[in-house]
Amino acid sequence: MRRVVITGIGALSPNGNGRERFWAATRDGQSGVAAISQFDASAFQVRIAGEVKDFDENAWVEVKDRPHVGRVVPLARAAVSEAVADAGIEPEKLTRDELREIGVIVGSGGGSQEFSERQYHLYYTGNQKQCSVYVIPTSTIGTLASEVSMHYGFRGLSHIVSTGCTSSSDAIGHAFRTIRAGAIDTIIAGGVDAPIAPLIVRGFQLMRIMTSQWNDQPERASRPFSKDRSGFVLSEGSWFLVMEERERAIARGAHIYGEILGYGSTCEAFHRVRLEESGEEPARAIGLALKEAALPAEAIDYVSYHGTSTELNDRIETKAVHIAFGDRASNIPGSSIKSIIGHPQGACGSAALAATLLGMRDGVIHPTINVDEADPQCDLDYIPAQARKMQVEHAVINCIAFGSKNSALVIGRGN
Repeated sequence: MRRVVITGIGALSPNGNGRERFWAATRDGQSGVAAISQFDASAFQVRIAGEVKDFDENAWVEVKDRPHVGRVVPLARAAVSEAVADAGIEPEKLTRDELREIGVIVGSGGGSQEFSERQYHLYYTGNQKQCSVYVIPTSTIGTLASEVSMHYGFRGLSHIVSTGCTSSSDAIGHAFRTIRAGAIDTIIAGGVDAPIAPLIVRGFQLMRIMTSQWNDQPERASRPFSKDRSGFVLSEGSWFLVMEERERAIARGAHIYGEILGYGSTCEAFHRVRLEESGEEPARAIGLALKEAALPAEAIDYVSYHGTSTELNDRIETKAVHIAFGDRASNIPGSSIKSIIGHPQGACGSAALAATLLGMRDGVIHPTINVDEADPQCDLDYIPAQARKMQVEHAVINCIAFGSKNSALVIGRGN
């Protein structure tokens, strides 16, 4: 099988726009969670979120087109642009045949849900004439990948993976297998979500899975594995990676951040929201990824946790890691990026992968912040409070989603 490497990274995050700003803030444990500014949340139980700040949407979508697309479109285009430039690819200089050899796979849990919500609001408040003529294609989640492909002229496959919180991990996993199988040499893959809108926030409030206890201290709200955690913090963001067949990347002199070695995906077939208590299926996803990578569990130096800050997720994910790694589990450092940026839904896997690759590059792994006192049932090394200097050769990126879905990626340095 062919080998698949990462040659470009782009990021728009609540704690920093651009790859290096995102990484510097993440490494230093600087939270991106703040009071909601995209709408008036003063009457809401939850008034905080992780918003991408100081972002000019009109730089990525023409002003006349902005009413016809969701916020995810400019967010995706901006992160893809940075990733492509980082990889040394100049789309405007490529021939039509060369553009046919670049594909796009976008992972997104909600796509343009906030756009659809806005259209319904216009309709039901008597402003039907203001509704977009593109309400159907833009509200159809598959169009999001096309918006990326059209912007850059990429003519390879253009697909969406929407599997809830595992969306971008699954998108990267499918891109990995597509390149490895020889179907195409280059895929732009990653995730984007922008779910900060009134009805979406109210919907999560109804499920009682977001924290409402830290509105006055938003930077302390996301508390994975902490005994006093009380729910996740909703956020948005966009993280994309350029994935290439290794020999092609080497031939053109591209910088290689790391290599995708394996991917595993399972379903508990249990519940639309709750996790099954045993932790067996998330553990099995990790095992499948290790099997595809042809690596023993002993080879893993670091785990990037899903770590949402809900009571159920953190406890069961800890149990799953104990199952997957046995006696070594307590000695494997791991951390949750959601403690720093909140939970960007389907984009979280690509955010975690980007942070892990940048940490591997610099020999520093980001912390899990806000673990003031660990839950006794969360008894692993979560790299609390401060980043840790360490060399990572192999890592696991773990994700868990609504609908009983689990996914895991195994990555290496790509030597």
